[in-house]
Amino acid sequence: MSDEIKNIDATTEDAAEHSPEETTQQGGAEHGKKRFRARSPLATFKRILSYLKGYKLQLFFAIICIFANVICNIGGTFMMSIVINNYILPLSGFEGYSEIAVRFGSLTDMDAFGAIMGLMAGIYVIGAGLHYVYNIIIVRITSKVLQRVRDEMFERLQTLPIKYFDTHTHGDLMSLFTNDTDTLRELLSNGLPNLITQALTIVGMFVMMMVLNWVLTLVSIAMLVIELFIVKYIGGKSGKHFVRQQRKIGEINGYIEEHIDGLKVVKVFCHEDEEKAGFDKHNGELRHASRKAHTYANILMPIMGNLSYVSYAATAILGTIMAINGFKGMNWGNLVSFMQYSRQFSNPIAQMAQMMNGILMALAGAERIFDLLDAQPETDDGYVTLVNAREDEDGNLVETDEYTGVWAWKHFHKADGTTTYVKWTGEVEFEDVSFGYEPEKTVLKHITMTAYPGQKVALVGSTGAGKTTITNLINRFYDITDGKIRYDNINITKIKKSDLRRSMAMVLQDTHLFTGTVADNIRFGKLDATDEEVRNAAVLANADYFIRHLPDGYDTMLTGDGENLSQGQRQLLAIARAAVANPPVLILDEATSSIDTRTEKLIEKGMDRLMEGRTVFVIAHRLSTVRNSDMILVLEHGEIIERGNHEQLIAAKGKYYQLYTGAFELD
Repeated sequence: MSDEIKNIDATTEDAAEHSPEETTQQGGAEHGKKRFRARSPLATFKRILSYLKGYKLQLFFAIICIFANVICNIGGTFMMSIVINNYILPLSGFEGYSEIAVRFGSLTDMDAFGAIMGLMAGIYVIGAGLHYVYNIIIVRITSKVLQRVRDEMFERLQTLPIKYFDTHTHGDLMSLFTNDTDTLRELLSNGLPNLITQALTIVGMFVMMMVLNWVLTLVSIAMLVIELFIVKYIGGKSGKHFVRQQRKIGEINGYIEEHIDGLKVVKVFCHEDEEKAGFDKHNGELRHASRKAHTYANILMPIMGNLSYVSYAATAILGTIMAINGFKGMNWGNLVSFMQYSRQFSNPIAQMAQMMNGILMALAGAERIFDLLDAQPETDDGYVTLVNAREDEDGNLVETDEYTGVWAWKHFHKADGTTTYVKWTGEVEFEDVSFGYEPEKTVLKHITMTAYPGQKVALVGSTGAGKTTITNLINRFYDITDGKIRYDNINITKIKKSDLRRSMAMVLQDTHLFTGTVADNIRFGKLDATDEEVRNAAVLANADYFIRHLPDGYDTMLTGDGENLSQGQRQLLAIARAAVANPPVLILDEATSSIDTRTEKLIEKGMDRLMEGRTVFVIAHRLSTVRNSDMILVLEHGEIIERGNHEQLIAAKGKYYQLYTGAFELD
């Protein structure tokens, strides 16, 4: 079997997912790199077994039951020799058997025969009971192991950087939780127990066959060698294709998920035929890999079965001749038992070969799972935290456990061991910042700007100019290649990421709502928000009116990303979610793009109240929404080409003037 396992080593690299390397702020961040993890199947298998360490006692008991079950099955077959030689042949008056050799006390011949048959049946019943017991144990262990694996996978997803999700399709990630964990379940609940059972059965049968007649055993072994060569060849072929099949399942799931998400776009542009052609391509590749895998897997059992018939026939002919002549002590009872062993001897071999396909498929799925678990989590070297604060008699900030409405950055200085507190105001400064998602492709070039507390900064420019990238850098979704970003005059690399992001709120162009009530979705911005705070936030975003007209008001359940709401209503809930967070920095990335002009006017005063006293970054293609900004930055090809307020930029009659007057259209 070792050669069979080696056959899939060449495909391991193809089946492995590429996880992005950790990105670090510089000086020398490298973005977009992918790392291959070439594991051997043996290493993957050992890692699977590591999940069973906490169940040693249960596994020991299960293996004892498996061992006893095999003994019962083999022992029951061996008893056929005793029943035939000592009971059936003497009772039938067969020549050479004039009396029953074994009796049960004073029982009559038929009673003794009934007793031995009852004992034989009891052995098989005990074996069946043991089979049931160890299966129950294995199923319970498997369910707990899979629960742990899924917990670890989901927990790891929460720690991964945004870049990981930008480079992996959602459908492929979902496939890890469904198809790949299902192959792992099959391995633990059926594959491994059956592998142990069949291995013990082969050993036990071989021992009993040697006891019955070593000459006939050699004949069976000769046929077994031929079967092993066939298993090696066919098993290696099917295993390679099972690995490929598992990878193709992840790809087709990713394609389906992407298609369902964009179904309306497909319908609008009548792109059904092209999408169908794309699906046919992926489905054809999956069909090809699956057909190859299952073709080799399915022909194995018939071939092994036919070879077992050949072995059986050869053993029967030779054994009959030996029994007639009494050669090597062969008798009819031993021959019948031996024939049963011979008939069953190749079955465990064939079943083990069949199971190897499932095991290889499970190893491929497990390798994909471990690639996720081993993906580099988002690193956080920050040590500056956000704390509740109050002012003492001297006007100095002091940390407190109580909510005061005043927040401060707790800054521990490693150099002298002192701790200082900086008031949380929301000043954001970019100093000569450059960045690229890929090392060779720079998206932002030498960006320098300062957004002071209470300022509204608008980012304007064509698609791809780098507007959204700037907001991603403020949140440290990505780390910059060069330069510095300061928040309240603190380098953001020193601020703990969770505290940094907690100090900001974002309203994105693509609104996502979670399954739950309307109030729960608003409260996502502040989990401990009271009902009153939730309603006040909704009023501020001008969402209260439509919420109160929903069937259950704030308790209305939302499912399917809020499919029972209009796009504009979903956007209003996203704005309310940001309002309830009440941060000093607010980022609006095309926040009103899905709201009509009339609704936009209705929420304008509420938005003004929301932005009052906060540092606000606004990304908008609709230039009418940025007229009242304190500073407008015009970006082109990752550089700031103009800056100033609306009046200043109009007077300059540059790019902004062209955009605003319609002389030049945004892409």
